[in-house]
Amino acid sequence: MGIVWGRKLDPRNIERLVADALATLREFGEPGADARMLTDGPMTDPDERAHIATTNLRRTAGRLVKQSPFYTERFASAGVDPRKLDIGRLDQVPVTVKADLTQNANAFLCQDSQRYLSTRTTGTTGKPTEVWLSRYEMSLWPAMGALAAAIRDDLRPDDVMQVNVSSRATAAVTLDVAVCRLIGTGCRIIGLVPPDEALDALTEGVTLLSTCASYLGELVVAARRRGLGAADFTVRRIDVGGEVLSPTLADAARKTFGAEAINDLFGMTEVLPVTGRHCSQDHLHHDITMGLCEYVDLNTRVAAEPGALASVVITPFFPYRECMPVFRYDTGDVVRVLDNNSLTCEISGLPATSKILGKADQLIRVGANGIVSPRDLVEAIDALPTQPWPARFRTTVDSGRITLTLPESAVAGLGRAAAEQHFIDRGLDVRVAIVDDEQASRLRPLRCDLRETTFAARPALIGV
Repeated sequence: MGIVWGRKLDPRNIERLVADALATLREFGEPGADARMLTDGPMTDPDERAHIATTNLRRTAGRLVKQSPFYTERFASAGVDPRKLDIGRLDQVPVTVKADLTQNANAFLCQDSQRYLSTRTTGTTGKPTEVWLSRYEMSLWPAMGALAAAIRDDLRPDDVMQVNVSSRATAAVTLDVAVCRLIGTGCRIIGLVPPDEALDALTEGVTLLSTCASYLGELVVAARRRGLGAADFTVRRIDVGGEVLSPTLADAARKTFGAEAINDLFGMTEVLPVTGRHCSQDHLHHDITMGLCEYVDLNTRVAAEPGALASVVITPFFPYRECMPVFRYDTGDVVRVLDNNSLTCEISGLPATSKILGKADQLIRVGANGIVSPRDLVEAIDALPTQPWPARFRTTVDSGRITLTLPESAVAGLGRAAAEQHFIDRGLDVRVAIVDDEQASRLRPLRCDLRETTFAARPALIGV
């Protein structure tokens, strides 16, 4: 009823539902369809989804106009009445972009909430953005996350989760710890330490690994260098987010660590708690319970048609977001829109797109209509026989052709001509340039570069 009436939820009640779900699982082994509906929302009825989205949008916008100085001005300038918002005409309200947040951060703070925890973006795609969260948010989100995790069997009381993300991602780390507490899961926060240290910890009964794609690549390379394989680990699942994860690297990680599943997740600091997950057919399904996801055509800037490239625009709903919310936030993440009427995957009731192809400002335009995405390049580089993980590269366009600069080790034993043929076989007509490996880290910033140094030194590493 709190959701229906738009009232703030009591996190303690959600926590009680988590305890009930765990007790049900212990007794019966599965939670049932009604429990799954709590986390996935109304999946099958488009009219019901549209009605709920419209109601939540108007409620969210109405609060923002009263409480957020930025959106008071934004809606007034657009001449839009929040009470009459039409889900089909949201383009009347201009999108919010990252520059708005970085330049006017205090104007986004809602006057009826109190700051509790500050978190920042990593800065790998530009200047870091600071987002403030309230105590209510940091209590509610873990409870909702734990409920979903219990129902979907993502976390179990006998699991041990190892978190290898930057400790500066305070919201993500805090949420991981809180969710594990509610489930009873062991939680080991390691950070982005030297890969050998993380590998040693992974061999100590860890069942779940949470990290980013680039650091996962470093872990796979280090494990293989040390002769470690599936028999040395107890990992059942790896959760990856924040960067492009190629099928080649995912398959290598699955074999190296013996993981049953690799979850490629979507999440972004600015639009928490709205997230996305992939199905078995590699669609990206965005959350429809806690926010609205729009897909805005890159060229026309209106709702994209199936087959078109679009930017993902997200509005988190109240009462899930309260302290520093955004409305129609353009994430800059590009997807290809799918025909949702023809989906046949296991969660086809949730709207879906392709995987994230990369940031809009990183797309490379070649010829009249050709577009090469960061995903196209990462997947092709990761598939090189040299296994140069994580993918390091820089691109420029010369006379309509892409020059792809790679570190020397990426083509070692292969040669420039064979490397260029490798890319041609994947539909990428590129000219390959080579630089010394010492320059590799300067080619492209990655999350694994947010390395945290330690004093730890083990004289005898496992597998050495």
